[in-house]
Amino acid sequence: MKNCLVVDDSKVIRKVARHILESLQISVSEACDGREALAHCETSVPDVVLLDWNMPVMSGMEFLQALGDLPVEPRPKVIFCTTENGIGHIKAAVEAGADEYVMKPFDRDTLESKLQIVGVI
Repeated sequence: MKNCLVVDDSKVIRKVARHILESLQISVSEACDGREALAHCETSVPDVVLLDWNMPVMSGMEFLQALGDLPVEPRPKVIFCTTENGIGHIKAAVEAGADEYVMKPFDRDTLESKLQIVGVI
């Protein structure tokens, strides 16, 4: 079974994402900020990270840059999941190493499509 780390400071978003991912037969772990997510990745590397942009403690971009410095193989796929929809944000995320980008609010079909694109399902 594939596993996903959902990183978002919103408990509601984490709950919605968990519900969708579990319906797709993906196991789910959660982190409320980038620092907690990074610690998780150091001990257990997920197949995919669903990553919020704006979070306290460590932002999604800071997490993505720090993840690139970790000696983990294989590197997890990263799907940014955010309200930031400007082309500049999307370009910056991809240049920093994100594999895909999904806008909030998202639904099951949208998330399933992104997971297929990155090869998780």
